[in-house]
Amino acid sequence: MHKPILALTYDQIDQWIASLQPDLAGEGLACAVGILRGGAPLALMVSHAVGVPAAFLRYERATRTVAWDSSIAMPLAGSKVLLCEDIAGAGNTLDDCMAFLRAHGLEVITLAAGFDDLSRIRPDYGIDARGYFVLFPWERHAYTDPYREAWQRTRAGTRGAIGEDHEFAVYAVDLDGILLPDVAPEHYEADLAAALAERDALLPFDRLPGIDFACAKAIVTGRPEIDRARTQAWLTRHGFDRPRLVMRDPARHGDRPHEVAAHKAQAAVELSCTHFVESDPVQAIHIAQFAPLLRVVWWNAADGTGKLVSAHRWEPASAERTPARQRELPAA
Repeated sequence: MHKPILALTYDQIDQWIASLQPDLAGEGLACAVGILRGGAPLALMVSHAVGVPAAFLRYERATRTVAWDSSIAMPLAGSKVLLCEDIAGAGNTLDDCMAFLRAHGLEVITLAAGFDDLSRIRPDYGIDARGYFVLFPWERHAYTDPYREAWQRTRAGTRGAIGEDHEFAVYAVDLDGILLPDVAPEHYEADLAAALAERDALLPFDRLPGIDFACAKAIVTGRPEIDRARTQAWLTRHGFDRPRLVMRDPARHGDRPHEVAAHKAQAAVELSCTHFVESDPVQAIHIAQFAPLLRVVWWNAADGTGKLVSAHRWEPASAERTPARQRELPAA
């Protein structure tokens, strides 16, 4: 994957559709039709924004067959419908679904949350993602190694259904505050050698986040690379030597909280992880902003609880604002 990733969150897509509300309301739509599954969230968002029913099509790519899959009846011939899909891709999905609806006498316009350089069809409403690789929140698992392997086996005909989305969760975890207690910063400032010796002697927490650490892809720590030998020795001594150890390169990321968080977010994205478990709430907020489709969990070792964290840029109402339609969506 050589293109920069354009990560679109549910909130960003919902806000984009809300910005289209006047135009969509003026189309005189009979309903919004989502192609299952990626087009379904979009059809529901349009339904709420415009006040039209939502309906769905089921498309079988292997046979290129289309079926009306909805509890409401197909609109009468001559009605206008909005066909919704997540990406206007290089394949036949939009073509075949448009042909199906038109064969039933419907006027069809299209909405896709993204179109790129490979798109065969330019949707009537769409986010221009040319030059980017679009990643949707309902596809965060699709770029993990286990999913890609299952998909390749399915294509080769050696396995049936790929599996359920949750089966492809891939975890990266923080180290200090997750596996073992944090050493107070003032200890490092007072006597670095003594603080490191204190840290080396610490025992793991009795209660850890409820994940299989043998299957975790990586331990991603803010400790600098110079600490690798003693860190790896502690992990091996206490049975945590299976996950890959990713440490911070001070030449690339400094030791301020947002810089350490940037290192962790970048590592998790490069490792194609779906989840990151972080011990520090401030860093968790930064990680969630740097990697918006990553499931970031703030783990509080003191009471053994975890909380999902999300973060979006906020500006006070008095700040000079760029109109929503002129803003560029950030690449993660």
